[in-house]
Amino acid sequence: MGLPGMVISGMSVVVGAIMYWAITAQSSATVQSHGFRLSTVGVILMIAGVIGFVTSLLIFVSSRRSPATPSRTLDRETTDQAGHTTSLHERQR
Repeated sequence: MGLPGMVISGMSVVVGAIMYWAITAQSSATVQSHGFRLSTVGVILMIAGVIGFVTSLLIFVSSRRSPATPSRTLDRETTDQAGHTTSLHERQR
């Protein structure tokens, strides 16, 4: 999926469009009863291509996001020469 899936889906839409609009077949009774309609196959390819493209696009976009960095906490305690103690609590996101 992802980018290669988007390319394959786009090619499927193009082939389906060619089959639907550009190819004409003889419309005799024997061809229609024993064969299949190229225009119907073209519509099916276009619908499957659009669904595949949207799915691949969603997968591509979600995989391009940077992973969320976990928040970290830092606890530090220092004592100076006079014996005074200072505590520090820091939270980084």
